Amino acid sequence: MHAAPSLEGSRHVSAETSGLDSVTLPVAVVPHDTHAIGETIASLAAGLHAATYQLLVLLREFDARSGWNNGFLSCAHWLHWRTGFDLGASREKVRVARALPTLPRIAWAMERGQLSYAKVRALTRVATPENEAALLDVALAGTAAQVERLVRAWRRVDRATDARIDESRHLNRSLSMWVDDDGMVVVRGRLTPDAGAVVMRAVEAAADRLFRESRDVPAAQTLADEVTPGQRRADALALVAEAALSADLDRGTAGDRYQVVVHVDASSNAQIDPTSAVIELDHDAQHVSAETSRRLSCDAAIVRMTHGADGAVLDVGRQTRTIPPAIRRALAARDRTCRFPGCTSRRCDAHHIEHWADGGATRLDNLVLLCRHHHRAVHEGGFRVAAGEDGTPTFWRPDRTRVPQTPPALDTVALADVQPLPSPPTWDGTPLDVAWAIDVLWRDA
Repeated sequence: MHAAPSLEGSRHVSAETSGLDSVTLPVAVVPHDTHAIGETIASLAAGLHAATYQLLVLLREFDARSGWNNGFLSCAHWLHWRTGFDLGASREKVRVARALPTLPRIAWAMERGQLSYAKVRALTRVATPENEAALLDVALAGTAAQVERLVRAWRRVDRATDARIDESRHLNRSLSMWVDDDGMVVVRGRLTPDAGAVVMRAVEAAADRLFRESRDVPAAQTLADEVTPGQRRADALALVAEAALSADLDRGTAGDRYQVVVHVDASSNAQIDPTSAVIELDHDAQHVSAETSRRLSCDAAIVRMTHGADGAVLDVGRQTRTIPPAIRRALAARDRTCRFPGCTSRRCDAHHIEHWADGGATRLDNLVLLCRHHHRAVHEGGFRVAAGEDGTPTFWRPDRTRVPQTPPALDTVALADVQPLPSPPTWDGTPLDVAWAIDVLWRDA
């Protein structure tokens, strides 16, 4: 038997014995002193905390500049696609990155490597400029699990305080909807906290999937103007309704929910043209733009209505589907989710790559699944899609740059050397009395 080689002072080790030919793997220098190994681990962990802080700072700046807004649904979706983080973890990182600027003490401690991301993630759920000093002391002295317990208890106390107001709000709940003179649907309501919480969570989740444009876009009356919080919430509410109709309330596809009515003059041989379509709303016809009509007619029910010279209805044709059920089932089995790079949405419309009004056939090789956001982006947002030779759809942005199917390879970034940090107060093993801690900290806050 051969003696195992020492790793002391070695930077690389051959991997030939593991079946890899001519591959050299880097190996860290291992000190002889066990205590020194532990201190090196602690220093590297502090460096990871500090590096994570830098990542969050850059992520917030990238989000503020809408750097992700080149086809992706949100900054979290871009982060998931570009770095490989889980989508839920990406959303949490974006949330924490947005919260840190209002919590300078917590941010300072994390920048120095004294707070882990797990602690900061928990603290940002309840921390405010008024209570962050007290919460920071707890976080520095306790474990991540203790901080999580404290935060959960803190949130429960907040909810108990709010419950005293619920009764008066319950008596004032209401909801009304009507069609305004310009055809817009007006929704106005007051909901109880429990019902409102469900609606707000649904709208917030939907808003994370919607298209947002940078604040400095000067154009008016275009898709790019949908940047205000009110506009995003309006789009999110429509998305929530779409999700409800495709779930328990109505399991049909978009073709079952949308009906495009095409009015044809009997004196002409006019063909069905989706640019002349309208949406039937509250027993009235509301005109929409040509591209919106094309988007809806990609996957909708079509009704042809023939009018005489005096405008009277002479004939109403049978309702037909632009996507037959058999083709839709095959399309869903092939694509499964939205085919736009980085999108994982399963609530999709069928899109004609070459629109049927332009002679495109309703065949599998001319169809692709797109979520509502990306379907709108292709029709009204200036994006383009084409089928490649192997059938894989290729997307281009409005500036004619191609959207890559996979992100480019990441370059490794070496962490800077981390200096040993002064030891913060640490947990001494005493069990955490959550009730006492909340009683002291929450009342002071």
